[in-house]
Amino acid sequence: MSDSLAELRKRIDQFVNERDWAQFHTPKNLAMAMIVEAAELVEQFQWDTPEESQQLSPEKREAVSHELADTFVYLLRLAEVLEIDLIEAANAKIDLNAKKYPVEKARGSNAKYTEYQ
Repeated sequence: MSDSLAELRKRIDQFVNERDWAQFHTPKNLAMAMIVEAAELVEQFQWDTPEESQQLSPEKREAVSHELADTFVYLLRLAEVLEIDLIEAANAKIDLNAKKYPVEKARGSNAKYTEYQ
C-alpha cells in the first residue's frame, strides 16, 4: 500500500505504464474522466437530505469512498502529466484564498469575496 502522495503517484504511474495507457492520458481526457468520476460522487448524495449526507450507511460510505478514490486518482494523474506539484499548488492557493477571504470578513460567512462590503 502507498502511504504517501509520492508513493501513490509512483503506484499509479506503474499501473498506467503496465497497461500502456499513457497514450490515452492527455490533459483533456484526464480532466474529463475526473469530472465524470466527480459526477458519480455527487450522484451518491443526489436525493439525500443534509442530515442523510452526513450519516452514511456502510454500503454508501464504501460507494462514496470508491468515487472519491477515482476522482483523486485522475487528479493525481493529471498533475503528473502536467508536471504540477499538487502540494505546492494547494499551498499557494490557500495563501491566495487567505488574502481573498480575510478572517475578519469571512468568519462564519459563506459569501463570496466579491460580495464583501
